[in-house]
Amino acid sequence: MSLSIGIVGLPNVGKSTLFNALTNKKAEASNYPFCTIDPNVGIVKVPDARLEKLANISKSKKTIPTTIEFVDIAGLVSGASEGEGLGNKFLANIRECDAICMVIRNFEDANINHVNGKIDPKEDKETIEIELILADLKTVEKRLEKATKEARSNDKLAIKNKEMLTRLEKHLTDNQPARSFSLLDDDEKSLIRDLHLLTIKPILYVINTHDNNDAQIDFQNAKVLKLNIKQEEEISSLSEEEQKEYIEELGLESSGLDKLIKASYELLGLITYFTSGEPETRAWTVREGSKAPQAAAVIHTDFEKAFIRAEVVNVDTFIDLGGWTGAKEAGKCATEGKDYIVKDGDVCYFLINK
Repeated sequence: MSLSIGIVGLPNVGKSTLFNALTNKKAEASNYPFCTIDPNVGIVKVPDARLEKLANISKSKKTIPTTIEFVDIAGLVSGASEGEGLGNKFLANIRECDAICMVIRNFEDANINHVNGKIDPKEDKETIEIELILADLKTVEKRLEKATKEARSNDKLAIKNKEMLTRLEKHLTDNQPARSFSLLDDDEKSLIRDLHLLTIKPILYVINTHDNNDAQIDFQNAKVLKLNIKQEEEISSLSEEEQKEYIEELGLESSGLDKLIKASYELLGLITYFTSGEPETRAWTVREGSKAPQAAAVIHTDFEKAFIRAEVVNVDTFIDLGGWTGAKEAGKCATEGKDYIVKDGDVCYFLINK
């Protein structure tokens, strides 16, 4: 399942440094705007302590984590919706992502220029969000113009679309993102999906700070993480053993990057299920609410049609009882059919019609 998080922000706020820390793929990070012109793409493994425990129980020869894709997108400036800076490229790259990670600078450093000449996290956030809203407003206005013409035929759906787009236009004009717009029914949900709006994408905010200062910003109940991105990059450059020791010295359970990766994974509405045996233990990604045949299709597309049933054990039960044999002997292995909704932490064995 290929889903991606676009890392966005003004120039010189730490986007590329964060990307480097996440992926150890050294995107150029320099002290001038538009250093990142073409988006850098990195595949990052999702940290999951359950995976190694499963592999140990099954004595697996291979252990394969699930992954998430991060995209480092060029810095945005005011006027991007009108093509300023690299505005058009920036907006097109965001449109291709499934969710947004917005990096906001909240640190002083005389060696790193701010594009606006001052550190103001609230203003930076508003600059980006207004540009995204303005880009969406153009999209909606264009579609509303077409819907107005279609509604002249007195077609009920066309009239309904026009009414919804008029409400949405007003919502955006009031500087409100599309993700907070109220949809009334499936028709409206379908229409807004077809618009491919930028501000309807789920969003996660990262405050890049060198201390524990709070940025006085209204995040409207969105997920917010505070990271010292430079420090996180330094941690990520260490060996895995050294990383663990350093994180323990800081008195933390996990690195900020691990928290960010997990939060990004959850932001996309994703869960993890496992397959585990001697050849390999592997984590698989599915959308929350997926049924067993859809989950099987992640392994191979043919498995969805050929699905017969699934044997399912909770991961903690699997570990506690020593694997498949122990779980079956204890009566903890459930046989599930096509309507079973896969849960995070399920260990699955799919029976397929060959």
